[in-house]
Amino acid sequence: MADISYIKKIAVVGAGTMGREIAQVALMAGFEKVFLYSRSIETITKAKNFIENGLKKLKSKGALDEGVTPELLMKNLILNRDIEKTVENADFVIESVPENMNLKQEIFKKLGNFAPKHAILATNTSTMSITKIAEASGRADKVIGMHFLTPIVVLRLIEVIKGAHTSQETFDTSITLGKKFPALKGKRYIAKIEKESPGFIVNRLTIGTSLYLNWLLDMAMEKGIPVETIDNDVVSYPAIGPFAKWDYFGIDVVCDTHNYFAKELSPEFTPGKTLRTLLKEEKLGKKTGKGLYEWKEGKHIINSDEKANLFNLELYYAIQLNEGCKLLEEGIVSGYKVIDDSMIAGMDMPGPFGAGKRNYKEWTKLLDDFAHRSGLEYLKPCNLMKSGAFINMKE
Repeated sequence: MADISYIKKIAVVGAGTMGREIAQVALMAGFEKVFLYSRSIETITKAKNFIENGLKKLKSKGALDEGVTPELLMKNLILNRDIEKTVENADFVIESVPENMNLKQEIFKKLGNFAPKHAILATNTSTMSITKIAEASGRADKVIGMHFLTPIVVLRLIEVIKGAHTSQETFDTSITLGKKFPALKGKRYIAKIEKESPGFIVNRLTIGTSLYLNWLLDMAMEKGIPVETIDNDVVSYPAIGPFAKWDYFGIDVVCDTHNYFAKELSPEFTPGKTLRTLLKEEKLGKKTGKGLYEWKEGKHIINSDEKANLFNLELYYAIQLNEGCKLLEEGIVSGYKVIDDSMIAGMDMPGPFGAGKRNYKEWTKLLDDFAHRSGLEYLKPCNLMKSGAFINMKE
């Protein structure tokens, strides 16, 4: 394991949903100082309140280490609206700003100028190229992808991703550091990704299924089928179904992600008519109070527990199996075990390969039929899935 004893001060750039959660687990990990940056007074104030309340809840549940109090941890949190002051003494910096390449490159140019030369610069991007983000920093060997899954304090997964110029020392140090961040569901699982790919592991599998969801959504809107009835096919309220999750993340964020994949993988990922309309009307989901659902007090409102009986779980897993096989074909991972383990640790759901080993022939036909029916060429089964040769690629 790499020596991380010198890493005592963590800086988090961006204090939104992800940034404030990263700052909280960094405090819980016991670092001497955690610096949190946002230009917005409102955002930084909300982040402080979120972290403080979160720590108090954990203390009440006995989830903080013995002798550790929220008050002690909050003394180690330094809030700042000046990015230079935020990072000038940091040993490790984690960027967590919206998924916009120009914005991220602008931030990394500043990090390259302001952070100490020894500091590692990590991006919490969920989909984008580490290499392109690193280009602006002037120290690409010190740049790493470090993708957390929300809620960060609960879920175990961190994907650590090399860019084209990331040094082995930076990679190894980031892996060891990632293991230090606590998670309520157990020991951190670090998915080591030595070759970048759009979406990495979890979001690559998830975004593949978004083609199916986008098709379902537009079809439902055309036929007047309430979107909640499709979510009811998947979960029972108050659990959050796939469309409610889009609202939760933000329709603008979902559209940005889809547009990125449309550019990097296939134009078929372009947001559908329903998503484009919501974006145009600024109905962005939870953050605006209305999107695919209405939201009140942080919860989506449903009016029926009826099911549409439209969501096909086997097709959903077939799409994930196909996407996982593409990762194997592309050499992003050497074996399917890391994919299944990442889905468990990051999504609390089984990966596709356990069932896929038994069902790949049926799933291949199911997926081929759907690709033909929907016209979504990207979803056609790849050779590795069709042949079943992935079965011998566990490690």
